[in-house]
Amino acid sequence: MAFELPDLPYAHDALASKGMSAETLEYHHDLHHKAYVDNGNKLIAGTEWDGKSLEEIIKGTYDANAVAQSGIFNNISQLWNHNQFWEMMGPGESKMPGDLEKAITDSFGSVGTFKEEFSAAGAGQFGSGWAWLVKDTDGGLKVTKTENGVNPVCFGQTALLGCDVWEHSYYIDFRNKRPAYLTNFLDNLVNWENVASRM
Repeated sequence: MAFELPDLPYAHDALASKGMSAETLEYHHDLHHKAYVDNGNKLIAGTEWDGKSLEEIIKGTYDANAVAQSGIFNNISQLWNHNQFWEMMGPGESKMPGDLEKAITDSFGSVGTFKEEFSAAGAGQFGSGWAWLVKDTDGGLKVTKTENGVNPVCFGQTALLGCDVWEHSYYIDFRNKRPAYLTNFLDNLVNWENVASRM
């Protein structure tokens, strides 16, 4: 069965007052995300990956030694990444649950230090990619960054929070100010209850 573009969990203009415009969501979700769905479906049709889950395809097509990943990996991983991304944000007020705050404080020393590390990872990712808060294979939390569509699934990690730092995710609203976009993401857009539910 072909993958489908999931609906946004909120209206296109629901994040506008928090710094992510309806225009960004229209381009990012309706065009970019849809392209990953459409291209991914075309590329896996009739292959061994037809009928497999997103996670199975990601794990099966990721090549740690490759200079460039395959078209199947790039589109399917970006489809998965964006499915998570929309859920990790929300229009309402969101307070970090106590268990998540404790886990972050235990791992990074403070929530503020975590935010600094996460922002630095996103700002320091050369070119396109993602910044992540992951639950690592040893159970601890860590901040990572990945190029292009590579994600924590590739490394057996659990993605708790991911921020898209491809230019299409922020250029309409923040132009070339990626650090400002990352700060706004952490301070205003994250649905911390969703992040905690992934633990």
